[in-house]
Parts: sequence; C-alpha cells; structure tokens
Amino acid sequence: MGMMVVARRVEAATDAVRYEFGFDDRFDRVLTIDPTTLQAGVEDGDFDSAASAITAKIVNLWRSSGEFPPRAIFAS
Repeated sequence: MGMMVVARRVEAATDAVRYEFGFDDRFDRVLTIDPTTLQAGVEDGDFDSAASAITAKIVNLWRSSGEFPPRAIFAS
C-alpha cells in the first residue's frame, strides 16, 4: 500500500526549520530540522517511516536548491 506525506514550512529560523506534516494534508505533527547539521526530530518523539520519508524529501530539495522548501510531498 502507498503512502502520501505532506509537509508545509511554518518557521525558518537560523537555528531550526520547522514543518507541520502528516498524511493526506492532515498537518497533525511537527518536524524540526537543524539547518547546520540536518539532524531532524519530531515533537511527539515518534520518528517513524512517515517522518523519515518527508525528512529525506525536504533535505533532498534543500540540497538541490540551497533553500528549505515551503512545501514538500512524499508519495510512494
């Protein structure tokens, strides 16, 4: 079965970039990425496959453009 995870950037500070994310436009979780180390964590502490997939998508977009994207979608 496929998975679609959607994220939208809600904050882009110098020390952390925050995204709300979830399945099918339900933005019910928060992801934080350190822009210096690219280490990521989620507020609820459950770094599951959805969090991992959207983090990889965001970091890949950052690597290709040099900026954290305002939105990201992972679909499999």
